[in-house]
Amino acid sequence: MRNKRLFSKFAALSAAALILAGCGSSSDTATSGVPKVEMLKELGAGEGQVNIVAWAGYVENGSTDPKVDWVSDFEGETGCKVNVKVGATSDDMVSLMKSGEYDVVSASGDASLRLIYGGDVAPVNTDLIPNYADVFAGLKDQQWNSVDGVAYGVPHGRGANLLAYRTDIVKPAPTSWGSVFDENSPYKGKITAYDSPIYLADAALYLMKTQPDLGITYPYALDQKQFDAAVALLTAQKPLIGEYWGDYLKHVASLKSGGTVLGTTWQVNINLAQSEGTKVEGIKPVEGSTGWSDTWMISSKSKNPNCAYMWMDHIASPKANAAVAEWFGEAPSNAKACDITADPNFCTTYHAADEAYWTDVYYWNTPTEACLDGRTDVQCIPYSEWVKAWSSLRNS
Repeated sequence: MRNKRLFSKFAALSAAALILAGCGSSSDTATSGVPKVEMLKELGAGEGQVNIVAWAGYVENGSTDPKVDWVSDFEGETGCKVNVKVGATSDDMVSLMKSGEYDVVSASGDASLRLIYGGDVAPVNTDLIPNYADVFAGLKDQQWNSVDGVAYGVPHGRGANLLAYRTDIVKPAPTSWGSVFDENSPYKGKITAYDSPIYLADAALYLMKTQPDLGITYPYALDQKQFDAAVALLTAQKPLIGEYWGDYLKHVASLKSGGTVLGTTWQVNINLAQSEGTKVEGIKPVEGSTGWSDTWMISSKSKNPNCAYMWMDHIASPKANAAVAEWFGEAPSNAKACDITADPNFCTTYHAADEAYWTDVYYWNTPTEACLDGRTDVQCIPYSEWVKAWSSLRNS
């Protein structure tokens, strides 16, 4: 997808023991490979419902805004009632999918490999998803949504994690992530950060750009020295933080009230805050940013697989994909969606087909002991250790 990913064949095909060491809790049991899960061979009649775990803003039925609804037509056309559970973080989504109570998940890259190697999701038969053909080629067959050439999901879209600031309060306008790490910041106590272990990658990205001697080349591949430096940066940042956010609506409310004036955000947060009259903007700073490329995946224990496949085809259709992309504020995955967005310039604004824009956006991925930057002379710190470090930081 982009030359700065630096994924190696070694990392992509590393033993599942290494993947699992970084993908779950310390109690994970490694296996010799991806668990064998059967792929649906043919589509049958819908079961009457589909249970979905999704990011906020991905499954809208008009209850948030009467004009924002791509669920009702799906339910009318298929007879599959949509039941949605909003996942606050990727860790939350993984836990929910392991319960076996949900059919489909919109997994980000820091969750998808955990679900694949945990046997929680099934390979996807893309022949049963006609709209898959129109998904941008650059989003297909990536390390976080496929294994050994087998697709494990349908790309949803992509976006960058942005730096939000209140334009009427924060002056001059920030251009660097350094503004959220400045120990002398005049906005101490009103800075926010995303509440997840994956936020360590934001610190690593900043260090990669500002302390080249550390040798960081990919923010999800950190050896012990690099990892310790990222943890130290976030520890030094903590006194500046007024709140860590996971609930996007609470973050929007905090931006509106002025409780938060600077920090990490998603475009949907900016859109909602602006719609409520808040003077706020979101930028991609000079260092670049972390980001997401999400994937719709089906549970290996799905009780409603036919409705699940119908949903994955629907959400990847030009109409639904255009609607969700405009509402959430992200680049759509279906190239044909760009022809029917309400804003004819939407895909240009969000760089849907502009690969150059994404060269400094480092999509969430699952850290593993096998360094994802290709190094073989050291072990990298797996995700389970990121979780421990974040928990220690948050509880200190």
